[in-house]
Amino acid sequence: MVSERSLEVLRVIVQDYVASREPVGSKGIVDRHSFGVSAATIRNDMAQLEEEELISAPHTSSGRIPTDKGYRLFVDQLVDRRPLSPAQKEAIETFLGQSVDLDDVLVRTVRLLSQITNQVAIVQYPSFARATVRHVEIVGLSDHRLLTVLITDTGRVEQRVVEVRGPIAQERLESVKARVNTALVGLGVEDASNALGSLVDGAPADDVELLNRIVAALSDQFGEYRHDKLIMAGAANLARTEDDFSGSIYPVLEALEQQVVLLRLFSEMATDSHGVSASIGRENASFGLGETSIITSNYRSSAGELARLGVLGPTRMDYSNNLAAVRAVARYLSRQIGEN
Repeated sequence: MVSERSLEVLRVIVQDYVASREPVGSKGIVDRHSFGVSAATIRNDMAQLEEEELISAPHTSSGRIPTDKGYRLFVDQLVDRRPLSPAQKEAIETFLGQSVDLDDVLVRTVRLLSQITNQVAIVQYPSFARATVRHVEIVGLSDHRLLTVLITDTGRVEQRVVEVRGPIAQERLESVKARVNTALVGLGVEDASNALGSLVDGAPADDVELLNRIVAALSDQFGEYRHDKLIMAGAANLARTEDDFSGSIYPVLEALEQQVVLLRLFSEMATDSHGVSASIGRENASFGLGETSIITSNYRSSAGELARLGVLGPTRMDYSNNLAAVRAVARYLSRQIGEN
């Protein structure tokens, strides 16, 4: 068993190492922290921590650094879950409050989270299994191009450009649009996708080709609703922390490109009592991310579906700040989507 003082020593080793990236020695702990004991006593505590595989000694230094197991104990038992500052909270509210639609708010979310944490920020699009079609807009762009705009009750908007053979009179375009909306509005995305084939049935012969092109575009748009996808920001932050990786950062970048891998990892992370989850170091080895830590939290879409947002970076990260930031941004995102 690790003593209470040894746990406090682990806490300051994690905090000092995260801040300095320098291995932490007993003399530094005594000089910087008020333990009220000698350096020899701290060395005994460090020996206990090392025996429990919570810290280790790099071969180049007599100091100690946290292991993955040490970071895990720190996150589970020792981390100071400090709230964000009033200035950070105001910045989140202001920045996300300027969003114009769902795509915009998610892009803003990853940009903001990356800036707050200096990590790679990731947000998962909410599931749209229960989304329903609110409206389909069809707009003439030129004599040979139309724009189809699919809008659902979740606030998501999908657009496609449709190539047509020649100019289409506005009255004819309005008639086709009315036909499409009559058939699709109010249906769930799955049912609406299945109903696309019937749009051409009984249509005037002159409209069949046009409707077929519109149906093809809408089918593609509905397909986007059936695929989970992620938005990321801050990949450049990995380059700034490249020294925290034993080899190249390219395997991490390659893993980030595999969205299905990240989505599977997200699905396997269980949230704690604070609504956040952390997966540290070797816990991510099977995903090709064994030198990274991932912190996530759930947010809720306007349709009530849960999705994840989070940050990814080296195991040497500021867990206190990142846990608070992820939780706070998830809460604000849920509120922003719910209100709009």
